[in-house]
Amino acid sequence: MPGLRKLSNLPGRIAGISAVAAAGMLLLVGAQASAAEHKYVGVQDCARCHKKELIGDQYGVWKKADHSKAFETLKGDKAKKIAKEKGLSVPPSEADECVKCHATAHGLQKAQLMKKPLKLEDGVQCESCHGPGSDYRKKKTMADEKKAKAAGLMLPDEKTCTTCHNSDSPTWDAAKGFDFEAMKKKIAHPIPKDVKGHYLEREKEAREKR
Repeated sequence: MPGLRKLSNLPGRIAGISAVAAAGMLLLVGAQASAAEHKYVGVQDCARCHKKELIGDQYGVWKKADHSKAFETLKGDKAKKIAKEKGLSVPPSEADECVKCHATAHGLQKAQLMKKPLKLEDGVQCESCHGPGSDYRKKKTMADEKKAKAAGLMLPDEKTCTTCHNSDSPTWDAAKGFDFEAMKKKIAHPIPKDVKGHYLEREKEAREKR
């Protein structure tokens, strides 16, 4: 009977679906493992190039922005008041649930760091948004966006930001929400158009003019 034939094939069909699901899981785990191979280097490493006026002084922009002061805010009276209201047993600057979004690479294993732990005092650094930079940090890699992305460079989107800027934050304002476009403009730190993709050539030209 047709119905019985369909039922008799059911175990094989389930097995086929399970195999596809398992393959998908393996791909996901593989992608996560690949991402985990990249290590955090810290803002000072990024600054070696990104504090130069030629490339747009992204480091200088970051230093003036709130992200660089994110950890320090946890030491203020407002943060301490919130921590007390939330029943935290330690100061907010020592609480993992606070520091995880106020300092880059907090709580990571030594194997995930290229050198020594990143300084908490440096707050939210480059790699919170652009991904761990051990494999894209070199000039020759960064000069080619495709190579840099392949080596782990992330171009942040709204999902990147709302990892921390969300309703879990005690200062979240549901009425305002998170305006990604407005915040992106507020911390904009672009590479000049005539330099992007041509950094090595422009750097060489600058050296020859000295």
